[in-house]
Amino acid sequence: MTTKTAWNAQIDITEEGRKVTADATLIGKGGERRLVGHGVARCNPADQNDPAIGDELAAARALSDLTNKLLDNAARDIESHTHEPVKGSLG
Repeated sequence: MTTKTAWNAQIDITEEGRKVTADATLIGKGGERRLVGHGVARCNPADQNDPAIGDELAAARALSDLTNKLLDNAARDIESHTHEPVKGSLG
């Protein structure tokens, strides 16, 4: 038997001058929110401001934060089922 579940990810990016913030939201079935990761990128004053690079960096950092939170949740869920600590890395 095959079961298929869809999760959606949404990335919201806000640019304020030379600072970009991103929120990556993992949305589960039924539209309920699961997890949110955050990321920030700042342009060095000595560098030319390219908003696309800031968007990419902030989004990547938000997705990385979201990944870490999802792995932490998975570890807690495993521990609650096995009643043993997770050893090693899940990532």
